Amino acid sequence: MKGFLLSFWSEFYKSRKTLGFWSAIILPLFLNLLAVAVFYTKSDKFMMYQPMVLWIQFSMMSLGIMGTLLLPMFVIFIAYSVNSVEHKADTWKTLFSLPLSRWSVYGAKFFYAVFLIFLSLFLFGVFTIAFGNLLGIVKPELKFGAYHMEVQIMQVYFKLFLSSLGILAIQFLLSLLWADFLKPMGIGFIATITGVIAASKNWEYAYAFPYAHPMAAITSMIKQNKGPVRDLEIDIFTKDVFVSLGVAVVVFIAGYFIVRRKSVK
Repeated sequence: MKGFLLSFWSEFYKSRKTLGFWSAIILPLFLNLLAVAVFYTKSDKFMMYQPMVLWIQFSMMSLGIMGTLLLPMFVIFIAYSVNSVEHKADTWKTLFSLPLSRWSVYGAKFFYAVFLIFLSLFLFGVFTIAFGNLLGIVKPELKFGAYHMEVQIMQVYFKLFLSSLGILAIQFLLSLLWADFLKPMGIGFIATITGVIAASKNWEYAYAFPYAHPMAAITSMIKQNKGPVRDLEIDIFTKDVFVSLGVAVVVFIAGYFIVRRKSVK
């Protein structure tokens, strides 16, 4: 555990000034500020909406972009950026020669990538809630304060986080095996487009394809309740999420043995 923590903090210090780290913070801030600008300048258009509908419209401005094409591409970028430092400096042999187990080094790198994805999606939820309530204060005609969706918004982003782990595990392994950014990026981009098409066309087996999971998570997030509309519940653990978690575990373990053999050479 000590070796894992040392490796994890090492990843933080190596990446804290990189685009990969700051994109996890800047991206949610930028998209939410964009949503604020739209609602602020077009408040007369949104003032007639019911409070719950208003929250849904506001949150979907960021969620709709992030949950379709942008999240898989962001995961691909993060997976590569975590490993790019070693690729550029050609320090893999040095890294694996340290008095730390290879499992600690490999696991710390992977879970640091997981942390960056979690941080970004957590900030998406926090900024959405904070800016929505701020708009309700600055523009009282926008009745954000009359309804609360804090729990549901955080649940949606947590579901997106879980749905992205399968993609992350695959792209993380590809970025370890190839120093060239174009190969894992190209594979990930083609797979993402395929996944978006499969999910948008409601292909019955889309849940089995990891790159379709973020979009599938959005389309399957509302529980089918028979009660009133105000009882909005988010269905987090749908089958696409379970498949994503399963893929992440299997690829993570398989990746360790693949990388362990390659790293010795």
